[in-house]
Amino acid sequence: MTAAPRTTAPDKEPNEEPGSGPGKEPDRRPDRGPDEGPGKGPDGESADGPGEDGDDGPGGGRNAGRDGGRDRGRDGGRIGGRGRGRRKERAGTEPEPYQDPFDRDTLPTPPGATATLLRSLLAPLRAQVAVTTVLLLLQQAAVQAGPLLVAYAIDRAVPAFRQDDHGPLIAVGAAYLLCSAASGALQYAFIIASARVNQDVLLDLRGRIFRHAQALSVDFHERYTSGRLISRSTTDVESLRELLSEGLQELVTVILSFVYISAMLLWLDAGLGAVAVVSFVPLYLLIRRYQRRAGRIFAVRSTTIAAVIVKFAETMNGIRPVRTFRREAANEAEFGVLNRRHEKTNGDALLEMARYVVGSRLVANTAVAGIVLWGAYRVASGSLALGVLAAAVLYLRRLYDPIDRLGMFLNSYQSAAASLEKIAGLLAQTPSVPEPSVPRQLPSLASEHPGREVVFDEVRFAYRTGGEVLPTFSLTLPAGQTVAVVGSTGAGKSTLAKLLARFYDPSDGRVLLDGVDLRELSVPELRRGVVMVTQEAFLFSGTVAENIAIGRPEASREEIERAAKAIGAHDFISALPDGYDTDVRKRGGRISAGQRQLVAFARALLADPAVLILDEATSSLDIPGERAVQRAMSTVLRGRTAVVIAHRLSTVAIADRVLVMEHGRVVEDGTPDELVAGTGRFADLHRAWRDSLV
Repeated sequence: MTAAPRTTAPDKEPNEEPGSGPGKEPDRRPDRGPDEGPGKGPDGESADGPGEDGDDGPGGGRNAGRDGGRDRGRDGGRIGGRGRGRRKERAGTEPEPYQDPFDRDTLPTPPGATATLLRSLLAPLRAQVAVTTVLLLLQQAAVQAGPLLVAYAIDRAVPAFRQDDHGPLIAVGAAYLLCSAASGALQYAFIIASARVNQDVLLDLRGRIFRHAQALSVDFHERYTSGRLISRSTTDVESLRELLSEGLQELVTVILSFVYISAMLLWLDAGLGAVAVVSFVPLYLLIRRYQRRAGRIFAVRSTTIAAVIVKFAETMNGIRPVRTFRREAANEAEFGVLNRRHEKTNGDALLEMARYVVGSRLVANTAVAGIVLWGAYRVASGSLALGVLAAAVLYLRRLYDPIDRLGMFLNSYQSAAASLEKIAGLLAQTPSVPEPSVPRQLPSLASEHPGREVVFDEVRFAYRTGGEVLPTFSLTLPAGQTVAVVGSTGAGKSTLAKLLARFYDPSDGRVLLDGVDLRELSVPELRRGVVMVTQEAFLFSGTVAENIAIGRPEASREEIERAAKAIGAHDFISALPDGYDTDVRKRGGRISAGQRQLVAFARALLADPAVLILDEATSSLDIPGERAVQRAMSTVLRGRTAVVIAHRLSTVAIADRVLVMEHGRVVEDGTPDELVAGTGRFADLHRAWRDSLV
């Protein structure tokens, strides 16, 4: 350590939250920062901070988050929780609790983001959209020709037929048959073309959501639950699919019908046409009212279904503790509250739809009845031809019949608009750990060993609201040195590791790797140089070989097996039913925790990083598993720069150097033997650990 740690006043807010920038609100939560995590969201899902041991939150961040979230979960998603929101002091008024947009599932969205997203989805498909539109225009022209042919038949063809002139009636019949056939063929072509456009849009949108979610920083995922991401990519995308597949055709049909039929009615008879057009005024008012009320309801519905998905996913992912602590009844009650809330919003949407349908039918039927009575009077008085009245009535029915379908479109549109706004809000978020505009490369290694020098240069880290976690300090880790970091819960160990892994950027100062600021390295370059192995070795569904090769996907089977042998994992892998081709299933559930950790070490060894971070890598293992992993650690760490976050002092034995942290400060720094021989904090910890073994 090159300088003693010192405390500075939190006079600056660190980096903005994901999505901060124009049109976005910075995070202003008082008790919560990147490392603390939000506890449980309004739906009850755990979203703890990054420290597995609850590190670095004031007053025990993890437990505080869990307790605060539990109160909100019991209330079925009440926003704000108890005692968590910042209160705005106003003269003569009660303080108002701060409501985090992440808790409310209302991510800050720049103005116009939804329209921009929709345009960007349709822009590559301009030609297909144009063809689809032309097909629909032609299909509507063929459909709307029918009543005009009926009017011609009644007023011209039938009288001519009575005079033994069969030509006009035959021509009308042939034209009607031709229009019907053309309408069917064009409708078929339109459905095929529109389906292709729809699927291309949805394919693009799902891919964008997945890619963007992976690109967002770790602190975003600690605040925005995985259940909400699932809801965005499934339920919300499905709402858009319904609109594209069914609603848009109805909308275009209604608009074309209104324009074409209004023009035809005015051409056939100005009086009938004017009455028909005026009758659309109350319908327009009904539509506007429905849009306003339904828009609010569907925005709430999108949030409530996300809460249901989040709770379901949380319960299934934690099924073991649920069964162990008999949480079934409590979880069912909490799920029931969320489910009933979703049921209520669905009921509200259906009620608004029913009001619109009843009102629109009342207006349409009244208008048709009035026009028929007036038209019949004019036919009887000889001022209107019977064929014109018949055509007008047919056109009116065609004009008003789509009104119900327009209601279905509005239903789909409001649902899709609310969903698209949620998706646009998600896609508008930007990583809080951005890529450099001009990335640099790491210098060539100075020796045959893979390790690189790590320097924390005047580094300070604080919550966004100024709650300081690591006071300003400087620290140098020479290349190839293994450094163990110990300390009590909340001392700042995990924060130190996450700054080195660049899951977060420091509020002040720099973290250097062989003299290069981590912020100047591209993500691929950084991940090749720095690898982190966590307490819970996460394995993906797939074979053992595929999970090891994640560290270097282009590795051959021989290289994969060599890494496993070096770690000591080859024997147990070979004993599996299909050896390296055995499917480990979800989260590696087919093998034990110790075996999963060995696979994780083989993955890290194959990746061949310059710096390796082990965050409580043995804390969840039994004694035999810990010994096997410690043997693997000695192989993996050889020649590399390593930071080992340790609770078990047995892990410290492999370290060249030990850092003892308290309250974000390094209070002791030396070799294990030097510190054990001293009278400081580490010596006390070591004696207590040794006594526990007796």
